[in-house]
Amino acid sequence: MTSRELQDAAIPLEPVGPVGAKFIVALVFAQFVFFVALLGPAIIGIGLKVQSIVPFTEKASALGVVAGFGAMVAVLANVVFGRISDRTTSRWGRRRPWIVSGTIVMTVALAGMALAPNVALLTAGWCLAQLGANAALAPFVATISDQVPTTQRARVSAFMGIAQSVGVLGGTYVAELFADQMLVMFAVPGVFAIGAMLLFAYVLPDQQLKVSPPKIDSLEWLQTFWVNPREHPDFSLAWMSRFLIILSAFMFLTFRLFYLQDQLGLSLEEAPKVITRSVLINTIAVVAFGWIAGKISDRTGRRKIFVAGSTLLYAIGTIILVHIDTVFEFYLVEALLGAAFGTYIAVDLALVIDVLPNPEDAGKDLGVINIANALPQTIAPALGAVLLGIQSAANQNYPLLLYTAGIAGLIGALVIIPIKKVR
Repeated sequence: MTSRELQDAAIPLEPVGPVGAKFIVALVFAQFVFFVALLGPAIIGIGLKVQSIVPFTEKASALGVVAGFGAMVAVLANVVFGRISDRTTSRWGRRRPWIVSGTIVMTVALAGMALAPNVALLTAGWCLAQLGANAALAPFVATISDQVPTTQRARVSAFMGIAQSVGVLGGTYVAELFADQMLVMFAVPGVFAIGAMLLFAYVLPDQQLKVSPPKIDSLEWLQTFWVNPREHPDFSLAWMSRFLIILSAFMFLTFRLFYLQDQLGLSLEEAPKVITRSVLINTIAVVAFGWIAGKISDRTGRRKIFVAGSTLLYAIGTIILVHIDTVFEFYLVEALLGAAFGTYIAVDLALVIDVLPNPEDAGKDLGVINIANALPQTIAPALGAVLLGIQSAANQNYPLLLYTAGIAGLIGALVIIPIKKVR
């Protein structure tokens, strides 16, 4: 759409003023409840479900299949629904219809996963859950670009990141409490997520397109997944950094349950409890460092030092995991990783929004950025399973896995440095 067409459609190119507490509270609450619903199954639930339906020796490969196919769907869904929401002419606005309907689809799919009797149906359920989740998340995140001015973006991003991390904590508690009640673990939090998204949709001053955008052809739809790196180098560098840090993180997180069992000798009953405590420690660090980093970043206008520094610190923490032998040491490393990730999530989204190629296509371009979130989650399970199997008949080569993840994070820190549009 041209600038003139956007004016005719009554869509502002930039937020006109600061957002209030009501919007921020509803946004953060919805983010928190949504991630409790999504990440409880993702972090612990799928691993437990896999071990209940496959032989012990096949758990890593089965988990890789489920997680990998689900992440592949997430890659496609986030971009497509981001662009669809940019062009939606519903009387309910551009973002609201997808935020609510996507959450409903996710919840129904999660319930199906709880009842799945085999890996094929479990994988199909996770793919559908990821489809619904990303149909909701793409327009949900785009509301930050729509509504939040530059001077508030790092702080709002920090709140979002904190809510997501606390949501991870909540999800692990739910998974631990209801480990023997799969339907409750997978489905009940989703019902609350629907309610939270309905509340946010009510509060959201969603923009409404009054003029239908011009139709786009098949080639333009394919270009939805692409931003030219020569024309937008800063955006491309931000994309590459996000890709590498998420790849680094999920090469460990995908196999964290198995790492605790195989490397630290924990039982199937002990490992989920240790994960819950470690996530609590990680979350406390995320909240503390995220809030401070977001506030300082908005005040100083600096983004790069926070993103590059935190990515480097996360890479170092990942490598340290190779050298620990006790649960206490694991908790210490989780605190370090939490401090790094809290700083990262507080500022990275603000940096990304600051370098968006087209504010009027925020949903589409943030969807492209989300490929850097979802694509590594497709690659990490498969790559991790291969690395674990190298020179290890029991698929337990964790040093190779973690060193590879650490190097990916290091490169992710370095590619932030050449970005020019932000400081």
